[in-house]
Amino acid sequence: MVELNVKGMMCGGCASSVEKAIKRVDADAAVTIDLASGKVNVETKTDAKALGDAIEAAGYEVAA
Repeated sequence: MVELNVKGMMCGGCASSVEKAIKRVDADAAVTIDLASGKVNVETKTDAKALGDAIEAAGYEVAA
């Protein structure tokens, strides 16, 4: 599992955009997003950098 801290998510639409970005990298990933904390958990075999790059390309900031 990969846990990412994503900044800039404000609503369900933002969460949906982040999930879509992740699914473009790994269509089979199981994604759980907590808007309040900004935590995104992804059940995947893809590395965290690839997921973070996809999320940042969608306009969000991934914090270390």
